[in-house]
Amino acid sequence: MNAQSSLKRIDGISDDDLAVLMKIAQAGDTEAYTQLLQEVTIRLRRIVRRCRSFLTNEDIEDLVQDILLSLHSVRATYDPRRPFMPWLLAITRNRLADGARRYARTSIREVQTDCLDVTFAREHANKTEDVFGKEELKNAIDGLPAAQRTAVEMLKLREMSLKEASAVSGMSIGALKVATHRAMIALRKMLMKTHEPKY
Repeated sequence: MNAQSSLKRIDGISDDDLAVLMKIAQAGDTEAYTQLLQEVTIRLRRIVRRCRSFLTNEDIEDLVQDILLSLHSVRATYDPRRPFMPWLLAITRNRLADGARRYARTSIREVQTDCLDVTFAREHANKTEDVFGKEELKNAIDGLPAAQRTAVEMLKLREMSLKEASAVSGMSIGALKVATHRAMIALRKMLMKTHEPKY
């Protein structure tokens, strides 16, 4: 049974038509599955945009893709005797809840930097050659408190992962993050102080 011939699209298709497409797709018809995904994607974008109007288009698209991946991974669980849209909406609700938790977790820790200068405002700070010599940087790092120095050496100089650095240093991942953040602020202040223009 061919999906295109059985379901002529006029102004969109009904829930019953989606259920038929899913049933055909479950039997292995890739054409039916492609049509189902196209129809469902249009509906999902509208649903996600309505439920999460504060998100950017990229974030909305990410959520839609998450829902489609979930649909794909659990497609065998759909019972063709039942309506399709309530089944899809249950998946959508779960992914939206997951997305909200993820958004809340990251937005608490992240600082938006879109409006910050990419380079320093002072003319001398934008030179292409190295502004700070290796010796200056080494001295500045040596001047940091022990925890900050360890964090910078492991995470920035040796480029270890947080997990690796935590295992080697005995510091928790959270403590390493805080120490690195504080160290970078301290280094910036120390190095900028040595390069302030003399008037």
